[in-house]
Amino acid sequence: MLKFAPDVERQFVSVAEAEALTGISRWTWRVYAYKGRVASVKVGRRLLLPLSELHRILAEGTRPRVETQ
Repeated sequence: MLKFAPDVERQFVSVAEAEALTGISRWTWRVYAYKGRVASVKVGRRLLLPLSELHRILAEGTRPRVETQ
């Protein structure tokens, strides 16, 4: 894996890294990418996902807090 300088912000992650960050399987991320549900980039054999897409998918699944009495 490439090492980035501390001041360089990564914009893409591999499907394995997306799995580790979100708990959603790498195969699910691949299906989402191939069906067009998330943006993706193919670099050779690698499938990369923009971090913004991970944030978007997680935000879509966020439920509002329910006030209990």
